Amino acid sequence: MIMRSTMLRSCLVVAGVLAPVAAWADITVMDEIICKVNGDIVTRSELEKDRQELPENLRQQSNGALNGQALEDAVKKSLPDLLRQRIDDLLLEQKAKEMDIKVDTEVNKYLGDVQRRAKIADPDKFQAFVRDNMGMPFEDYRGQIKNQFLQRRVVEEEVSRKIAFKREELEAYYNDHKEDFRRDEQVVLSEILVSTAGLDAAGQAAAEKKAKDLVARANKGENFADLASQNSDAGATASEGGQLPPYAKKDLNADMAALVWDKSKGFVTDPIKVDQGFLILRVDDHQKAGIPSFEEVQNDVQARLFQPRFIPALRAYLTKLREQAFLEIKPGYVDTGAAPNKDTTWVDPAQLKPETIKKEEILAQTHHKRLLGFIPLPGTSAPNTGTSSSH
Repeated sequence: MIMRSTMLRSCLVVAGVLAPVAAWADITVMDEIICKVNGDIVTRSELEKDRQELPENLRQQSNGALNGQALEDAVKKSLPDLLRQRIDDLLLEQKAKEMDIKVDTEVNKYLGDVQRRAKIADPDKFQAFVRDNMGMPFEDYRGQIKNQFLQRRVVEEEVSRKIAFKREELEAYYNDHKEDFRRDEQVVLSEILVSTAGLDAAGQAAAEKKAKDLVARANKGENFADLASQNSDAGATASEGGQLPPYAKKDLNADMAALVWDKSKGFVTDPIKVDQGFLILRVDDHQKAGIPSFEEVQNDVQARLFQPRFIPALRAYLTKLREQAFLEIKPGYVDTGAAPNKDTTWVDPAQLKPETIKKEEILAQTHHKRLLGFIPLPGTSAPNTGTSSSH
C-alpha cells in the first residue's frame, strides 16, 4: 500500500509571464485524480505504481511459490481489482478515524522490532536505512504501516468478531471430516536465533552469552514468544513469536531430533551453534500419530469454517461502506467491488453551470414569504434563493 495525499499533485511549467501564448504548450500534468472517496482521492500514478508492484507482491504473498506462467496468470487475474483495493483501503482508514481507533503503540512496537532486527541503534541511521531500502521517506513508511494497522483493527472489530460458531457446529464438521485431520507423529517448536553474522570473536562471545541468558529467562518462566519477538534475529519467525511449522521426525536432522523429539512440552534447549549463530528451541507440543481429539484441533476446525464466511462478510461490509460514501470514478476506470445501484458518476466541476431562476418563481417565492408573515420592506426586493448544482 502506498501513502495517499488528499491534494492533487500537479506542476505547470510555463516559459514566463510575458512569454507568447505558444509557451502554454509546455504545460506538464504530473498526476491525475481518477477517483474521489469522501475526502480522499486515488490518482493515476498510485494505480500505476500498484500495477508495477503487483508481480512482486503476489510472489511474496505466495512465499515464492508463484513463478513463470502461474505468476503471469495471477497478475492478470488481480489487475482489474487494483482500484477496488485502493477504495477498500481508503474506506477502512476513514472508518478507523470515525471510530477513533488508536494504533500508535502497535506501530511503534512494530518499527522498534524492525529497527532491532536491522541492528541499527541510531534513529537517524535507521530512518536513512528505511529510506534506502523502501524507496520512501521514513514518515511515509510509518504512515503506510499505521494505515495497515488501522485497516486491520476495523476489520477485526466490524467483521471478524461478528463471525461466531456454536460448539455443536464445530463438532459436526469435525465428525464429518475426521480423516482430514489425520496426521503423522510430529513435534511443534518455536525458535530464537541470536545471529553472529559479521561479528568478530568478541562479538560472537557476546552473542553466546546473550543466548544463554535468554535460555535462563525462558526456564524461569518468561514468555518464550515475547522473548522471540523482542530478541530473535530470525526475521521470518520473530514477528510470529518464533513459531515454526510442525515437524515429523523424518523432517529433522538426526542431531536436532535427538535434542527435542522425546522432550516434554515446555522444554527449552541450550544454545545450539549453527552457521547463522546460536539457535534456541522450545518444545510447544508433541502430537501423536493418528486422528487427534476434537479438543486438540478445535482451533483448526474453526479456522476452516471461518475463512469461507469471512471473505463474503468482509465484502458485504465494504459494500455497505460504499453505499454510505461519496464516491466518484472517472470514465475508463472500474471498481470491481462497486455497490449495486450506487451512482459513482464522475462530475467535472468545470462543466457545472448555475441554475437560472425565472421571474415567476421569484414572485412565487415572495408571495410565499408573505404567507409566512415575513413581508419585504418597501424598496427592497426578495432575495434570490435559487440553488446551484455545485457541491
